Amino acid sequence: MSERRQAPGSFEARRQQGRATAHTLQDAAEAKGDPLAWFDDLYKAAGDDPAAIPWAKLEPHPGLMEWVARSGHLHEGRAIDVGCGLGDNAEFLDEAGYDVTAFDLSRTAVEWARRRHQKSHVTYAQADLFALPGDWLGAFDLVHETYTLQALGADIRRAAMGHIASLAAPGGTVLAICRARGDDEAVDGPPWPLAQRELGAFTHAGLEQVSIERFTVTRDRAIAHFRATYRRPAG
Repeated sequence: MSERRQAPGSFEARRQQGRATAHTLQDAAEAKGDPLAWFDDLYKAAGDDPAAIPWAKLEPHPGLMEWVARSGHLHEGRAIDVGCGLGDNAEFLDEAGYDVTAFDLSRTAVEWARRRHQKSHVTYAQADLFALPGDWLGAFDLVHETYTLQALGADIRRAAMGHIASLAAPGGTVLAICRARGDDEAVDGPPWPLAQRELGAFTHAGLEQVSIERFTVTRDRAIAHFRATYRRPAG
């Protein structure tokens, strides 16, 4: 049975309810002083229905697929997928040729990803971006994140970017994909689309900017995105 049809009610109606639940859980976590607790709470509340996870598209992100298709180099070496969720981006990177590690703060999400991809070569792990395993630091040729930063409040987002950057090996690439907003545009999240100037935190973390592209993802509506690529100096 298709994952979009495994629970009663239309997929989009369940997705809308998932968005409402995410906002409620995020507010409760903030009130308790644990702003990241809502991620695992949301995966638990979903009851194995992917429609209840607002960012779970059950396919690789088109911005990632386009980047891989046109990047013009061999996709090999070690890659890490930050905030892997249900694993679709991690599996795509594995198919592209990388040796992939994928992690999420939510243990429920990691277990769900393993169930979905039982024959996978991806190493799935539960881990906290703000307390990364020491042997991961500086260890990856590609560090990929999609939609993780935009799920974090502004007060911790800059620190998160520093931790993401810390995973890149010398000469390694950091690829970040997020919804975009204007520098002076107010937003109410989650998600919180990023302004281009916010992405400068990656350069403050020791990376060199390769490119920042603005592109549009169209599903039920057109949504502006950034695809930002950075590199850690080899020397």
